[in-house]
Amino acid sequence: MAAKDHLQEQIRHLPHRPGIYKFFDDEGIIYVGKAIDIRKRVSSYFNKQDHNKKTQQLVRNIKRIEFTIVDSESDAFLLENNLIKQNQPKYNILLKDGKTYPYLCLTNERFPRLLPTRKKINDGSRYYGPYANLTAMNILLELIRALYPLRTCTYNLSRENVEAGKFKVCLEYHLGNCKGPCENLVDEDSYNQNIQQIRNILSGNLSVPKAYFKEKMMAAAQDQQFELAHSFKQKLDRLDEFQAKSTVVNASLSNIDVFSIAANEKSAFINYLKVMNGAIILTQSVEVQKKLDETDAEILAPMIMQMREEFESQSREILVNVALPDLPIANATVTVPQIGDKRKLLELSIKNVMYLRKEKESMNDRSKDLNEVRIMETIKKDLRLTELPKHIECFDNSNFQGDNPVAAMVCFRNAKPSKKDYRHYHIKTVVGPNDFDSMYEVVTRRYRRLVDEGASLPQLVIVDGGKGQLSMAVKALKDLNLWGQIPVIGIAKRLEEIYVPNDPLPLYIDKKSESLRLFQRMRDEVHRFGITFHRSRRDAATLKTELTDVKGLGPVTAEKLLTKFKSVKKIKELTEAQLIEEVGKAKARILLNYFSEQEAAETSPAAE
Repeated sequence: MAAKDHLQEQIRHLPHRPGIYKFFDDEGIIYVGKAIDIRKRVSSYFNKQDHNKKTQQLVRNIKRIEFTIVDSESDAFLLENNLIKQNQPKYNILLKDGKTYPYLCLTNERFPRLLPTRKKINDGSRYYGPYANLTAMNILLELIRALYPLRTCTYNLSRENVEAGKFKVCLEYHLGNCKGPCENLVDEDSYNQNIQQIRNILSGNLSVPKAYFKEKMMAAAQDQQFELAHSFKQKLDRLDEFQAKSTVVNASLSNIDVFSIAANEKSAFINYLKVMNGAIILTQSVEVQKKLDETDAEILAPMIMQMREEFESQSREILVNVALPDLPIANATVTVPQIGDKRKLLELSIKNVMYLRKEKESMNDRSKDLNEVRIMETIKKDLRLTELPKHIECFDNSNFQGDNPVAAMVCFRNAKPSKKDYRHYHIKTVVGPNDFDSMYEVVTRRYRRLVDEGASLPQLVIVDGGKGQLSMAVKALKDLNLWGQIPVIGIAKRLEEIYVPNDPLPLYIDKKSESLRLFQRMRDEVHRFGITFHRSRRDAATLKTELTDVKGLGPVTAEKLLTKFKSVKKIKELTEAQLIEEVGKAKARILLNYFSEQEAAETSPAAE
């Protein structure tokens, strides 16, 4: 049984049930998908004719299909996500477990410490984060250490060890960064009060520590302890400064996840904002490479699951900019807000994701520009040109057994095709297959016209051919008094040899050189362009048959009929109704009369 027939047989036995399906090639899983109806969804890959190239490639590579039935679409969504993370199929968007983001760890020990870490250990410690931005985490850590004197040592400050006097205060104590719990210089209750304040800050709730420092400042001022009051005022100012740098939204908005997506042909860009207690405490933007022609919803849904998992979000409200299917998130609502503060919050996320897309596209454009400049610099160096070849033109001749000789010219500007500047040429002065004279004619015609029009001349001319074609191009430039103004080279097909004027030996450029690659690309492009033109002329000549001589018919109608029915004989076999359908009543009548007259002439005695 052929492979295609085997797959069709498999599809016929797929269930009309929700679940996931897996496509395999000879090496393993290449795609995982979910479906409400497995058979209908899998069949669509093989029945539709309008798939993009990537999907067509996927279908060609499928050798085997497996499926798993589940109870609901939500279960299918979860299973699909897990399988993609485990197997990383070639044609699925990349989903992975984020295990490397940093956390702030409040240790589970007597006199807790606050530490940055990338590993979570199940030892009772409290972890805050993860943080998408290392700088933002360090700013927060620095703020907390400036506000509260915490120990940084690794001593085991058990009651027994401290009372036994095992430890001595270090430099941090003398600098005022630690209160010296190792020598029992601070009581545990006071230290834990600071820890409680730190927990509020780490949870995004700055109102509690701000109220605490304000109360302490007022009390110290009332007791005329002005230096102490000033220190509390400085800490309050630091909290205000930190909060001012945070993006504050409506204070009534709390514990919300905001996701937005913007895509182009190759990538999708996703922005995630996490809002706690009226402020944005986390923002993350990512780029996802498209594998097939996925919709925004098909990309955003699994990315929401992944990013919430990575950043351990428990938010029960999710705002998005595209409608999504039901996500398997317990007690969470997904909405597309249209008005109000939530809409403004979503618009902020959209603004971020649009900026990311624009910046990435701009970077790609700049990268392309730099690549093009590098190619032109390489050509300049390889050919020892005096200026950068921003404008290059390449010529080629085309004929078939001496018939319908034509020529073509392609133009590249900044190492890219400039198709509006491409030109076709009918050879006018040369009889028969003479590439040399044809090259002389088209080069002469091209640059005489540019000179007459006052147009700019190219910085390099390439002719497809060896010494003969090159010498004729040089002769044409000399006859136009342009010799010395335009560098010209010839490229021979057989060994990719580059010929330069007045040098009998070819120039061999490194096969991997970007110069040679561009020359080959131009040579192939002018060859394609010329062949296409030559074929159209040859086809036009071929289509000149007895129909084009029928008075009142015209060449367009004749060509239309011959293109569709291939021969005059088949056209004659058409009924009157069929002819009317093809060319209308008037022209159908002209043809029928012509065929009748022709048939009568063939059967008359004079024709014998």
